[in-house]
Amino acid sequence: MSHPALTPGRAAVVMGGASGIGLAAAKRFAGLGMKVCLADRNAEGLEAAVKAVTATARAPADVFAVATDVSDADAVNRLRDAAYERFGEVAVLMNNAGVGGGAGAWEHPDRWRRLLEINLWGVINGVQAFTSRMLDQGAPCAIINTGSKQGITNPPGDVAYNTSKAAVKALTEGLAHQLRNVEGGQVSAHLLIPGYTFTGMTARSTEKPPGAWSAEQVVDFMVEAMGKGDFYILCPDNDVSREMDEKRIAWAADDLILNRPALSRWHPDHKAAFETFMASKPGAG
Repeated sequence: MSHPALTPGRAAVVMGGASGIGLAAAKRFAGLGMKVCLADRNAEGLEAAVKAVTATARAPADVFAVATDVSDADAVNRLRDAAYERFGEVAVLMNNAGVGGGAGAWEHPDRWRRLLEINLWGVINGVQAFTSRMLDQGAPCAIINTGSKQGITNPPGDVAYNTSKAAVKALTEGLAHQLRNVEGGQVSAHLLIPGYTFTGMTARSTEKPPGAWSAEQVVDFMVEAMGKGDFYILCPDNDVSREMDEKRIAWAADDLILNRPALSRWHPDHKAAFETFMASKPGAG
């Protein structure tokens, strides 16, 4: 069973569609018989992506691209207008554009601003531009926002990136609640939470590490989860199972409940307790 928005003849807009998960999603949507609009600020990458997606589409006219800086609300509005002019509707909006390379809590305000403008404001701009029009269509639609496990468990290091993805989680949860309270509304929201994925943003070599999933595996998992009606699309990878993710998330939540130090998973006083917790059977501890 698939999500009713993912049907032949309907249209998808994929931001961050020139590479990685976005490109894999665009190919999958085209392979399902959907029309696809690719958006990315990488104009050269978009040209190659259109060729790749067109190869899986029903017809060349079903695929086009709009070079878009998602941090610019006016640019996202122009993208929306172009998609509706070309296709007459949008069944799927995938807010997937993102960058890494942020900074620590008190470092590099320029990196903070750039990262939040793309990772957070890009999603906000997409939601603001498309949601009302999608609701007005009176047909099943879906909005997919790409989050991160780093926005849930907040590992030390790139505080700016973690912050952006934590905010995307909060935004998408609020969006889902608001949408399901729209009388007669048929738009669902989904939070895609990839595991370790081999993409241009994470790649350190040209060869996929054994522990990573491919972007195509993430999209396959996403489509299946959407068909089941899942909101949280929590992807495993070849190193981290669903059980491991659940335990890590539960431990992070218990920091607040048990009044432990922030990020106690990485605190020396709690290292042994965390290792014992992870080694315990499901439901124990």
